[in-house]
Amino acid sequence: MLDQRRTTNILLLIIVIPLVFYLLKVLSFIFIPLIFSMFIALLFLPLMRQLGRKKVPKFLSILVVLLLVTVGVYLGIELIQLSSREILATKSEFIPKAEEKIVDLKGYLSNSFGIEFEQDKGFLAQFFEKENLGTTFGFIRTFFTTLLMTAFFVVLWLGESINVHNLLNNTLLKQKHTSIKAFMKIEKDLIKFIKVKVLVSALTGLFTGLMCVMFDVSFPIFWGLFAFAINFVQMVGSFISVILLSIFAFVELDPTSTLLFFIVSISMVQVVFGAILEPIFMGKSFSINIIAVLVMLMFWGFLWGIPGLIMAIPITVFIKIILEQFPSTKVIASLLSGNETKLD
Repeated sequence: MLDQRRTTNILLLIIVIPLVFYLLKVLSFIFIPLIFSMFIALLFLPLMRQLGRKKVPKFLSILVVLLLVTVGVYLGIELIQLSSREILATKSEFIPKAEEKIVDLKGYLSNSFGIEFEQDKGFLAQFFEKENLGTTFGFIRTFFTTLLMTAFFVVLWLGESINVHNLLNNTLLKQKHTSIKAFMKIEKDLIKFIKVKVLVSALTGLFTGLMCVMFDVSFPIFWGLFAFAINFVQMVGSFISVILLSIFAFVELDPTSTLLFFIVSISMVQVVFGAILEPIFMGKSFSINIIAVLVMLMFWGFLWGIPGLIMAIPITVFIKIILEQFPSTKVIASLLSGNETKLD
């Protein structure tokens, strides 16, 4: 009887798990704003509690949080507009220089390695033409739809209309005291992750922009914003930022000592903030195996694209804390964290 029940459970898992993944993929337009809104709500949860202790009505506290979020979005849009104006103002200077460097690079590759290229004059200039940029209406519509859904879910989280604690009590965590302890740990760790990630990403973007100013690389505001945004993709973001900015700097800088010093400088920014300060601030709670990080990045990136890459690590931390609550799954949690498992 016991073997039959175990076999039935395994068969149910085989059926249910692919179905869950399918639903996560199909209903991504709901799950992505929902999870993003949870992270935003957690970021402002300490402020909500502080206002609550001062007897501020909950609806006023929610309005304060929404106002702060609106200010943050407004400042972000202003920076993007400033960056766009910067790019458009220097477009006429940058494109000819880039074309010249690319022609030189093609000549070097052709003479040294025998690689032949088709004649394609002014392809960078063509890229900036409106007809080749494609329509942005669909993207803008999707962005604002996601933004409104996220704001809606933020209000639900802060108003406690969505209660994860009760959900965990009624599903995964049956024991009351264990579930409270687990939920508090999840909340504490995710709040720490969000705060540290935002701070480290902001510092990375700031110093990347400063390096561009110091070495006279064009579009420092754009590259600072890019470094800030891409830094939320764990591990991969740092490499992408350094590689793309190095390729871009090749156009503008002397390809000898100046370019080398610039690449070293932006690499040091990533190392200091991403590889040294961030792990120190995060602590042991976020010590996840590198292989697990890469697998989770690929998995959530496949399911949800760029939002999945951004949310992969906090989702993994959430799963790890849940798995730690059950003796039968502590081994999996230890594999995720890379720690040795002690068997009783």
